Amino acid sequence: EMANRERNKKILLELVKQSDNSRCADCGEPEPDWASYKLGIFVCLNCSGIHRSLSSHVKSIRLDFWEDKLVEFMESNGNARAQAQYEKAVPPYYYRPQREDCNILREQWIRAKYERKEFTGETKYPPLPYTTGFYEGILLKKGKDNTQFLKRKFVLSEREFTLSYYNKEDSKGPKAVISIKDLNATFQPEKIGHPNGLQITYQDGDHTRNLYVYHERSEEIVTWYNAIRAARYAYLKTAYPTGSDEELLPMITRNYLKEGYMEKTGPMQTESFKRRWFILDSQNRKLLYFKGHLDAEELGAIFIGTECKGYSVRECVPLNARGNKWKCGLMVETPERQFVFMCEQERDQREWLEALRKVLSRPMSPQDYTSNRMTYFAQI
Repeated sequence: EMANRERNKKILLELVKQSDNSRCADCGEPEPDWASYKLGIFVCLNCSGIHRSLSSHVKSIRLDFWEDKLVEFMESNGNARAQAQYEKAVPPYYYRPQREDCNILREQWIRAKYERKEFTGETKYPPLPYTTGFYEGILLKKGKDNTQFLKRKFVLSEREFTLSYYNKEDSKGPKAVISIKDLNATFQPEKIGHPNGLQITYQDGDHTRNLYVYHERSEEIVTWYNAIRAARYAYLKTAYPTGSDEELLPMITRNYLKEGYMEKTGPMQTESFKRRWFILDSQNRKLLYFKGHLDAEELGAIFIGTECKGYSVRECVPLNARGNKWKCGLMVETPERQFVFMCEQERDQREWLEALRKVLSRPMSPQDYTSNRMTYFAQI
């Protein structure tokens, strides 16, 4: 009995070393410790919890008892075989969650694959909503000047490359028509305070604007996310006809490199410090700032070029620190001027320095020169 147990464990530990099995079948985390013996796949602890909640049978490779027939099943299956079946036809734009992604993205990916079988390649009728180029529905949207979330109708049209929303059911026209060209969507559950919270960011003239939305059903908000990604992908295909998927896919949507509160002072560095919410968008090379973390409109932006063009970032101690409660400073230097920011803790300071250096070290692209050279800094 004991010897059998050890032998089975040894077989499983050998199986999980094989290259196809050495990463979680669902989020890619290295060295998965769990397995679904219903699907024959190796998964990480996080994803195993999702499988368990869908009543898919999971066991720990190391800690649980494995019967011979289950071990044989794992031997004859494995991650590659499951992928060939359940991920046969994943659209290129469909977001495949990574281990650091929020829970609902991973849960819905697992449900879409194994429960709803969306990617097996069989014809779906009715077609999957994110594949049709048109989607509409009701989302809860945060008011621009208050904290209330109200129901709003949203309409996504791939043909027109627009996302529109309506304030009233019967209103004549949309409250806003947003171009897909500059649109980004990113899940922000902590910030929005709802597990299904999605932040939609877009350009409105010179300024960047945010919409904060959610839907009570996680399947529905993930459908919206992938419908937006489908429209963005279609747009990028027309904007960059020769672009390969390898080049275009990272441009569809992005998570921001870093966000958080810092204190900032005015151009003379003698004005008192005010606390502002900052977002570093590495794709646009912009450090945006907002009055608060759920604000609709940005107050200003700093373009982050490269070091050879006169941009730099370093730790600093401000000369006349008035009104700043925070002590860990950093200075961003542009050809035009210096900006001083204060972080609450050394860890924040370190993360901001690291994130800003990442952008500084990335070569500028032709788009960077045309679209973003302007640094505008509103009066605070």
